[in-house]
Amino acid sequence: MNILVINCGSSSLKYQLINSASEEVLAKGLCERIGIDGKLTYQPEGGEKEKSDVSMPTHTEAIDAVIKALTNEKTGVIKSLSEVGAVGHRVVHGGEKFTSSCIINEESLKAIEECNELAPLHNPANLIGIHACQELMPGVPMVAVFDTAFHQTMPEKAFIYGLPYEYYENYKVRRYGFHGTSHSYVSKRTAEIVGKPYEEMKIIVCHLGNGASVSAVDCGKSVDTSMGLTPLEGLVMGTRSGDIDPAILEYVGKKENKNLDELMEVLNKKSGLLGISCLSSDGRDLEDAAESGNAKAQLALDIFDYRVIKYVGAYAAVMNGVDAIAFTAGIGENNKELRKNVCANLGYLGVKIDDEKNNVRGEERIISTDDSKVKVLLVPTNEELAIARETLALVK
Repeated sequence: MNILVINCGSSSLKYQLINSASEEVLAKGLCERIGIDGKLTYQPEGGEKEKSDVSMPTHTEAIDAVIKALTNEKTGVIKSLSEVGAVGHRVVHGGEKFTSSCIINEESLKAIEECNELAPLHNPANLIGIHACQELMPGVPMVAVFDTAFHQTMPEKAFIYGLPYEYYENYKVRRYGFHGTSHSYVSKRTAEIVGKPYEEMKIIVCHLGNGASVSAVDCGKSVDTSMGLTPLEGLVMGTRSGDIDPAILEYVGKKENKNLDELMEVLNKKSGLLGISCLSSDGRDLEDAAESGNAKAQLALDIFDYRVIKYVGAYAAVMNGVDAIAFTAGIGENNKELRKNVCANLGYLGVKIDDEKNNVRGEERIISTDDSKVKVLLVPTNEELAIARETLALVK
């Protein structure tokens, strides 16, 4: 079965067509500037990347452009839409309603809509993509795969905030966690590489990109993760502040005469690596600047590493030990210095990193020494494949 994986944003749409039997990516691409002028990127497996201007006033036209590219007589990878057996949609927030992926029907759509206020920038866009696919692909089974579902195994002591309990009862204010599809895939793959049963391992996954989170996976279940009600909590990120004293909002708001919306804009889009460095949210830019003597760029990198070290240490304590630590996502997969810096502070756990094995970018491998008590791995994430697997499991 061929499965079309859709990751829909407010003005963009990523897609992959995956053969579920071989798990080969038949084609992939991106629709950008939806609602503006429309740009399509399409790349068949083994072929050249094609870019074209396509009118995309709505997501329906974007999905239509994807279908036409996939079925194009010259460069398409399927002959007709009938060769798409199912569609897997990434949905950011499932609240407490969804502890796993689900078949999309009227009932589940209504429940997803009820989670919109928990992720107002993401869920409505995800739903737009679902409705567009339903319009153009009637009768094709569709599945929603939630970023939050993997973390629904967290115990109450891990997800309840130190706030009046009625806020949880009335408004479901609690920690949910995100990047769940990535944490699930990487933790499972880590167990496979190490060669131990997933249900018997204690694994810490460091998903480190522009958005970043750490999770504690104990015997196949997420028991804690760094993001909270929203993706703002936890690590310092590209433009997000991560953990702060909430009283800062009142203090800075009075000093700079900013309202709550303006302050949230600062925390989400002007903080993190960008805010500290006063330069960039991209770690590569900061590395170059730090090498040239930029003290703020170096400070931003040091703070990023330090926060990862704190969470890894905390989660080793939560699980009373750790068998493996996996680095993934853009920074985690490509920054050998970060991996080395983090592991250098974990000697008390018996972590020993092998500099030669660690001298790699984006390649799946164990990077710890043979005698390291804790296995350290680089595991490139593959959220699209994880979504395809979840989709296949529900529709086959």
